[in-house]
Amino acid sequence: MSAPSTSTVVRVPFTELQALLQAIFQRHGCSEGVARVLAHNCASAQRDGAHSHGVFRMPGYVSTLASGWVDGQATPQVSDVAAGYVRVDAAGGFAQPALAAARGLLVAKARNAGIAVLAIHNSHHFAALWPDVEPFAEEGLVALSVVNSMTCVVPHGARKPLFGTNPIAFAAPCAEHDPIVFDMATSAMAHGDVQIAARAGQRLPEGMGVDANGEPTTDPKAILEGGALLPFGGHKGSALSMMVELLAAALTGGHFSWEFDWSGHPGAKTPWTGQLIIVIDPSKAEGERFAQRSRELVEQMQAAGLTRMPGERRYREREVAEEEGVALTEQELQGLKALLD
Repeated sequence: MSAPSTSTVVRVPFTELQALLQAIFQRHGCSEGVARVLAHNCASAQRDGAHSHGVFRMPGYVSTLASGWVDGQATPQVSDVAAGYVRVDAAGGFAQPALAAARGLLVAKARNAGIAVLAIHNSHHFAALWPDVEPFAEEGLVALSVVNSMTCVVPHGARKPLFGTNPIAFAAPCAEHDPIVFDMATSAMAHGDVQIAARAGQRLPEGMGVDANGEPTTDPKAILEGGALLPFGGHKGSALSMMVELLAAALTGGHFSWEFDWSGHPGAKTPWTGQLIIVIDPSKAEGERFAQRSRELVEQMQAAGLTRMPGERRYREREVAEEEGVALTEQELQGLKALLD
């Protein structure tokens, strides 16, 4: 969903929005460092038009912090476990501060060995995944990340939900071009987009999900209220979702999508799972040629008739936001200010 929810739109400078979000996070129990990381992430999603992971998420963050489900004061514990391997215990906090705490070591290892892995566990991820990988590509590195979420997707051929939406994000440098970045759920639709459709009273395309009886439905409320999403591409998306469970949870030591119980924390919204990030230094093989080769691929895709590259809409939205401010509805802005009370 790429448009704000109502027609009354206001424009807010990015730094002003980030400061407002940081104040909200701190008001509701986050340390200054955690609040700063989360605010930048959320403001970036809103700036780039990823509204299902922008300020739409703030009430969920606030209710989760109030429930005691996540520790907004957590200090990640970084472990240097091998030449190309970093492990982080997020200590029951959010995944993005854990990534920030380990980022310097991860990059140093990738540049030294050519490849490095970051395994985050005991963590909560409630945001878009592309902001986690895009900065690596801006430094000339290739990055791949996976994170699992809460159970809401029925595996292909199964009878009940088991997997999360389990996104995969990838970023690569591209000469004389913005980084090539994609972020996709392995479900037919992102859970946040289903929530936005339900809030707006919209129907969904066919094939997105099922109701509580396992019957196909285009009603987003039926999916959210006892139903479930389907994997994209049938057995193919289901296999990728299984892979994400193995990499993000089994390998990191995080919870599988079905292993945590938040029933004792009313208002909790954030999945308590794990995240894996793989960073590659292409200079070890191709030097500067990799970015040039990426550019050649983009040119050939465009010559073949592709009119929009993955991530391109976000870059266009970002350019407008940098000149005019980040788009919010007046209702959204007032809702954010109310969260400071």
